[in-house]
Amino acid sequence: MTISVQAAALGALAFSIAFAADKTDNQPFPPHRIADNLYYVGSSDIAAYLVTTPAGDILINAGYETTPALIRDSIVKLGFRPADVKILLNSQAHYDHVAGMHEMQRLTGAKIYSSEREVAVLESGGKADLRFGREITYPPVKVDHVVRDGEAVTLGGVTLVAHMTPGHSIGCTTWTMRATDGGRSYNVVIVGGVGINPGVELVRHPLYPGIADDFAHTFQLLRSLPCDIFLGAHGGYYGMKAKYERMKVGAAGNAFVDPAGYRAFIDGAEKDYRAQLAREQDGR
Repeated sequence: MTISVQAAALGALAFSIAFAADKTDNQPFPPHRIADNLYYVGSSDIAAYLVTTPAGDILINAGYETTPALIRDSIVKLGFRPADVKILLNSQAHYDHVAGMHEMQRLTGAKIYSSEREVAVLESGGKADLRFGREITYPPVKVDHVVRDGEAVTLGGVTLVAHMTPGHSIGCTTWTMRATDGGRSYNVVIVGGVGINPGVELVRHPLYPGIADDFAHTFQLLRSLPCDIFLGAHGGYYGMKAKYERMKVGAAGNAFVDPAGYRAFIDGAEKDYRAQLAREQDGR
């Protein structure tokens, strides 16, 4: 019993250290236009996207509890108003993407949308998060609208489509939309998440029943989506910093167009998933 208590304490300490380290990825980053009416307004890695429309704006992700101030400043720097944000979406209900929802709603007055499987996570302030609920909580929010798989969220003539891609989180959502740039039309994919979180098992002691099948479904679905502009819940998913630098120096074409990078990202994540699945099935 003593050993398990000590192990638990060490695990909690390790997580606390990792959580503190995460904040290094929550530094200010220059807001920028990606294409058409789609803008990056997140931090140095915790991604947030603003989609502007004639009837108001849509914001995807709110980051940590401290991220909304960065998002607000980025929106203002781009010449828009936080008060014009009408809908708050998210990619995954983990603390680094939704802990700021309460403050973001206070700043904007927007309605909060969530996938069905993560309503409880948001409304419990993270307590219902199967992976992180015992370690990280945040101010709860009330979900105004439940998003279904394949649902089109439309505002001011602009449409984003929700694709349920669970595994990384139980209600992880990948968003797609069409955007134009330089007279060309592009398919945009904003990946919710594909990695297996530290400490999560798929078979022996699954985080939740069916998680292995959920991951398999997610990889199959992501491969089926046409993708020109590859984005994600973390800037690191799609090499945001390097692409921003290319854009800044006036590289030819849209720097965020990267269908090959999208396929490579999915390939790498699925390879890791299959390797862990095989280890668990072999009892290793």
